Amino acid sequence: MPKKSSKIKAYLLGGLNEIGKNMTVIEYKNEIIIIDCGLIFPEDEMLGIDIVIPDITHLIKNKDKIKAMLVTHGHEDHIGAIPYFLKKLNIPIYTLPFTMGLIELKLKENAITGVDLNVIQPNQKINLGVFTAEFIRVNHSIPDSCSIALHTDAGTIFHTGDFKIDFTPIDNVRTDLNKIAEIGQKGVLLMLGESTNVERPGYTESESSVGTTLTQIFSSVENNRIFIATFASNVHRLQQIIDAAYKNHRKVAVSGRSMANILAVASELGYLKIPENTYIELRDINKYEDNELVIITTGSQGEPLSALTRMAKMEHRQIEIRKGDVVVFSAHPIPGNEKLVSKVINELFERGAKVIYDTISEIHVSGHARQEELKLMLSLVKPKYFIPIHGERRHLIQHREMSIKMGVEEDNAFLLSNGDVLEIDKNDAKIGSKVQSGNILVDGLGVGDVGNIVLRDRKHLSEDGLIIVVLPIRDIEKLSEKIEIISRGFVYVRESEDLIDEIKEIVLQSVTQFNQKDLGQWSFIKNAVRDNLKYFLFEKTKRNPMILPIIIE
Repeated sequence: MPKKSSKIKAYLLGGLNEIGKNMTVIEYKNEIIIIDCGLIFPEDEMLGIDIVIPDITHLIKNKDKIKAMLVTHGHEDHIGAIPYFLKKLNIPIYTLPFTMGLIELKLKENAITGVDLNVIQPNQKINLGVFTAEFIRVNHSIPDSCSIALHTDAGTIFHTGDFKIDFTPIDNVRTDLNKIAEIGQKGVLLMLGESTNVERPGYTESESSVGTTLTQIFSSVENNRIFIATFASNVHRLQQIIDAAYKNHRKVAVSGRSMANILAVASELGYLKIPENTYIELRDINKYEDNELVIITTGSQGEPLSALTRMAKMEHRQIEIRKGDVVVFSAHPIPGNEKLVSKVINELFERGAKVIYDTISEIHVSGHARQEELKLMLSLVKPKYFIPIHGERRHLIQHREMSIKMGVEEDNAFLLSNGDVLEIDKNDAKIGSKVQSGNILVDGLGVGDVGNIVLRDRKHLSEDGLIIVVLPIRDIEKLSEKIEIISRGFVYVRESEDLIDEIKEIVLQSVTQFNQKDLGQWSFIKNAVRDNLKYFLFEKTKRNPMILPIIIE
């Protein structure tokens, strides 16, 4: 049996130098606790990829050490990879009720059964081997968000999760500052703190401030339908939309599968209160006048397949945007989505809709803590060691600098990358070995079967196109007549006959340089065709298509 290490090891398999794919691992005395298991959406150059999840190879190799997975909240960047994880490792999961409802929905969609799911309550302590876990209530843009304290005999590890400090939340459930202060007073060895909004000064506005704006918008629209695009998971925003609709005698319908799923889970678990006779099915909206309708929809980020985008393109099966419709974007574009959102807004204007978005009206607030809230968290927790997490490099660096100003010793504030292992005890901390980490790409039903080489080929094809050269090599005498050139994304063959003839001539020269006895060496012939054609096409067109010679007998 391996010797039990007296040092606590902390490392992340996702969530460092990126926004998303969050996954933290804490290891002590050969036992492992995992916090969160999220996804990230692909970057522009990841052509055709659906989602990106953490590489859990290291955890699979150490599966016997894993005690449980603890989940801070129900956003996709914290729970989205759980179904893929559970197909490799079936371990117990602990989280609060609403988050568990969303996880159960994911498991049902993926036909995963037999998982040990444990619903717990805030401040409830759970014994997990050498760890005692405690969930502490925090505010965020989704119900049942929490920080997690892991107590060990070597010290306490405090993971903030995603949080903000909202003194007037919609559900009257506030960040438990008393409990956080109590844990800090007893002593925290290591704090892992979210960094998403570290660049923004001051305090994040209260979610309740959006309700005032929504009510003003609703009361100003007299004769038209109102569409509101927002994040499906923001249940408190949904509650405010429903409340504003009720006050203005409007019915509420929802469009988008994720929106309908969240609405069902939230209302079933009591997190969403819908007044009687307010909710209607989308298929029934034609039974009501325009001034009686509010339609909550997905698509606040301009996603190409979302409900709002399809409405804007007149491709939705049930709804068409009409002149006079009022469309409210109650969400900021996530960095990278600005062009998509702008395109949808332009299309809505083209249809004659009045569009209200964040540069016109304050109809969204963040769920993440700004500088003063981050400082408050650091001052309450008072950690000996600090790791900034959940941010790009600039966020992590600025959060580390903030922690030093707040009293953490400079040598005790660590900038890590995914896979870096921080080994700590009460006397010392150092970055030790590195564990395997990285991106696993999910494309359709394939998980991890698309790598850098495939992505490079896709990029090449998308930029330069493809030339296929079909060579009936055994009929060498009639080869000039039988060479077939197929172009996809390079040139249109029927309008480029002279170029195609020149290509055939280059191919013929490439093949006839070989003796009859060498014609069996197909790989040499293919390479000759590819090299000569590549040089010719670049000289002729300044383009570099992928060239695929195919030899047939």
